[in-house]
Amino acid sequence: MDQAVAASDGDEALMLAWVAGDTSAFEALYARHRDRLFRFLLGHLRDRALAEEMFQDVWQRVIAARAGWRPDAPFGTWLYRIAHNRMHDHWRALKHRPPAPADADRRTAEVADPDTPERHAAAHEASTRLHQALAELPPEQREVVLLRLQGELSMEEIGELTGVSRETVKSRLRYALDKLRTRLSP
Repeated sequence: MDQAVAASDGDEALMLAWVAGDTSAFEALYARHRDRLFRFLLGHLRDRALAEEMFQDVWQRVIAARAGWRPDAPFGTWLYRIAHNRMHDHWRALKHRPPAPADADRRTAEVADPDTPERHAAAHEASTRLHQALAELPPEQREVVLLRLQGELSMEEIGELTGVSRETVKSRLRYALDKLRTRLSP
């Protein structure tokens, strides 16, 4: 599949092309969704190694479901539903939501940054404050924020994914953003 064609095609068209055997269509889908999906998982799990494992598992499930896929819902919604369900399976197995790893700050500090040390320190501080603020949100509000901001899903898609109405999604998002603004204001 031509790169320009892949870039202009919608997710559903790419998925149908991949179902028909076009591997470059899958590569385009993967490239389009990998960063947002990984940030979504990392935002929820707060453990890079676990997020990487879940990320691989989600894509394996996409590959396994290839033959039976039908364009009944937008591809992005379907992909995040797989991720959502996979995380819930994991948490049910553990019988609790795992805490942030003890070395989370060290891991964050080790992330390479091409900017100056001062910018790196400021970005790290801002990131830590944001992660702490997100962690303080009720799980339902945190999920809506992450799906909206990192997953870039619409209110309707989030409602479909989480099983609540659009108005409930809107309310959760508004309350979460108000709490984040209050918590993060200087």
